[in-house]
Amino acid sequence: MTATPVSVAGMAHQVQVTFDAADPARLAEFWALALGYVAQPPPAGFDSWERFAERIGVPPERAGDMAAVIDPDGAGPRIFIQRVPEGKTAKNRVHLDIQLTGGDRGAHAWRRVTEHVDTLVAAGARRLWETDEPTGRAIVLADPEGNEFCVT
Repeated sequence: MTATPVSVAGMAHQVQVTFDAADPARLAEFWALALGYVAQPPPAGFDSWERFAERIGVPPERAGDMAAVIDPDGAGPRIFIQRVPEGKTAKNRVHLDIQLTGGDRGAHAWRRVTEHVDTLVAAGARRLWETDEPTGRAIVLADPEGNEFCVT
């Protein structure tokens, strides 16, 4: 039996990347820095996410359970971060690659990578290892909650 792909008028679908977290606000701040993103503004008609949460009936103690950052140019996916009770326990099966070099293997491009890595480490990331494979060179890090990602 073969699955038939379902398409909406041949259009691609939007993608959101979701992270589980103990501290959504802190992780959102980290990923905004890592990706050059900004905090997602509250919906139209609301001056804050807290007021929006109150309006839709979210209990005050749960108002900080979510955060989101977005690409200010609208090109990249939204990053949504939700509080979960359990911590990270295993290696990611999916990870993000922050691409700064555009495939350029020169010293100037690599300097951009190492400078960004230094910034992210100062913001709470942990440097795990560096790799130089035929497919490309990368530094592997873990965000403040242990999610692995690469800077290339």
